[in-house]
Amino acid sequence: MPGKTMHAGNALAKTISTVFHPLLIPLYGLLIVFSAPTLIGYLPYAVKKILFMIILINNVLLPFSFIPYFKFRNLISTWTIDNRRERIIPLITTSFFYSVTVFITFRYNIPAFIKSYILAVAFLAIALTIINFWWKISIHAAGSGALIALVVILSVKMQAPLPWFLAAVILSAGLVMTARLWLNTHNPKEIWAGFFLGFICSGLFLFLY
Repeated sequence: MPGKTMHAGNALAKTISTVFHPLLIPLYGLLIVFSAPTLIGYLPYAVKKILFMIILINNVLLPFSFIPYFKFRNLISTWTIDNRRERIIPLITTSFFYSVTVFITFRYNIPAFIKSYILAVAFLAIALTIINFWWKISIHAAGSGALIALVVILSVKMQAPLPWFLAAVILSAGLVMTARLWLNTHNPKEIWAGFFLGFICSGLFLFLY
């Protein structure tokens, strides 16, 4: 019985970690901005579609597409890239694509809040890359912290109460952080450091920009 419970727990934790993979977080954040009942939510559908495709391609598909290549070249030993040293090249690659996203989107006449969000995501990716050279900080937790900051600052700046969005991102953060601890991929210090880095970094960019 304990073995079955452990197996079920591992399967659930891996599912949560996959659903809330760090590369998917920028896309989730953009969907929150688009669907929240604020003025930004009333952007023309064509603009939303273009921004969605840019984030989907540059921040999700392109970074993901390099993972099989890294595995083939033995630059990573596992698909989940749990080893700190093996994370360096994928993180640098991701930071590059995120920076390209900033360059592309800043050429469009879009709300400043969306620009600040995209810039915050790129800066967070670069910060995580630099830290990872010396310490295995939790990238999953950083993404969770960034989403909570996004909802909080969006609510404050747009003067729109977003209780259900806030409850959803807090719940997802709890699930993600618990899953990472359950899988023993991080210790509590790495989890909380990642969470606060994501929250503070994204919060400052979104609030001050």
